[in-house]
Amino acid sequence: MKKLTEHQFLRTLPQRMTFGFILIITIGTILLSLPIATHTGKTNFIDVLFTATSATCITGLTVANTATHWTLFGQLIILTMSEIGALGYMTFAVLLFNIIRRNLDLSTQLMVKESLNLENLTDTKSVMQYVIALSGMVQLVGAALLAVDFIPKFGWHHGLYAAIFHAVMSFCNAGFDIFGNSLAGFRDDPYVLTITMLLIIAGGLGFLVWRDILLYPKRKRLSLNSKLTLVTTFSLFVVGFLLLLLTERNLQALSQVTSWGNRLMNTLFLSVTPRTAGLTTISTSSLQAGSIFLIMLLMFVGGTPGSTAGGIKTTTFGLLVLQSIAQLRGKKDVEFAHRRFSQNNINRALLLVFLASAIIAIATLVLTQTESIPKNSGMEYILFEVLSAFGTVGLSLGLTAHLSVLGKIIIMLLMFVGRVGIFTSMYALLNRQTKLNSIRYPKENVLIG
Repeated sequence: MKKLTEHQFLRTLPQRMTFGFILIITIGTILLSLPIATHTGKTNFIDVLFTATSATCITGLTVANTATHWTLFGQLIILTMSEIGALGYMTFAVLLFNIIRRNLDLSTQLMVKESLNLENLTDTKSVMQYVIALSGMVQLVGAALLAVDFIPKFGWHHGLYAAIFHAVMSFCNAGFDIFGNSLAGFRDDPYVLTITMLLIIAGGLGFLVWRDILLYPKRKRLSLNSKLTLVTTFSLFVVGFLLLLLTERNLQALSQVTSWGNRLMNTLFLSVTPRTAGLTTISTSSLQAGSIFLIMLLMFVGGTPGSTAGGIKTTTFGLLVLQSIAQLRGKKDVEFAHRRFSQNNINRALLLVFLASAIIAIATLVLTQTESIPKNSGMEYILFEVLSAFGTVGLSLGLTAHLSVLGKIIIMLLMFVGRVGIFTSMYALLNRQTKLNSIRYPKENVLIG
């Protein structure tokens, strides 16, 4: 067999990464199809495939109640797929290499570099080991902290299992739950909500950003990516929280006996969960129109590159905000933290937003023809679902359970593209190669605005 050159391998890298996620979904679908996976012993194939896709793409949209439909075996399969989907299957490949004491070959290093958005190959193994150690430690600590609350309420066995399950789902930003109503039963439990929010933020912040933060005492510096991520993430949290306080009047939809402090905590939780987490304490359909619109914007932005989150990512949003400010001020360069962004970086961000908008628009248009909109709802009923799937969030206004077969396929494709990434999906489909034009035409401008 002819050996691939490095250039040829790079061209097929998106296909390999895409195939890896398809393989995980396929294996998960087979395992969830087993009679032991459900209490009824049988589930429609399209629903099994939908659940496997939602778990692998760490979304949390469900057509069957996770708590009542799936057995312990089925829930553990969903848990495993979410873990693999969140950390990336290459993480577990590296873990296997470490167990059998083998060095990473070039192809594995290249795939690790691509999956974590690394700049070079020199530190792929150390970064991956760090990702495994950090994610494992955070989830174990989170499970232990949740167990303090869950075990007295549910007993040792179910309490410990619930703590582990929800610690993993929170960190992975997956959105599945085994309570049947997400975290609605804990809206008056600020301890559980605080631990859950910290796990969601930890997973959505990105492994490379966490490495920068943890190494800051030694290095005394943060990378430009980490600085932009932290500023954008903090700004979105604060602005989202304040606007939700305004639109929801501090969650007046909650019971009158709910304290002011718990209303404040639930509003803060509501500003955190659209960043691709999907866990809720209040029904999304009961929110005000302004809150729903705001949540859709937050879902579109999503989390950080190289994290467990989806969306167009915080760095993309932050970069385009800085670029817009620079243009409005008449500045040629886009600057931040005493650094200047390259034009290629800006062009890539603009292309990403355009492609994301086009995908969302097309999917929404198709679903308006295949799905029924309730009389008391409008376009937001479908657009919310599309943004939730693309951002791998898991929130819904109620459409998921009523999706047609074609609708489920559209949502599955959105979840897949949202998790694998637009560029990876497009390059895998088109087998894109960089080309240099042999002919360059004269420049000419058109009217804009």
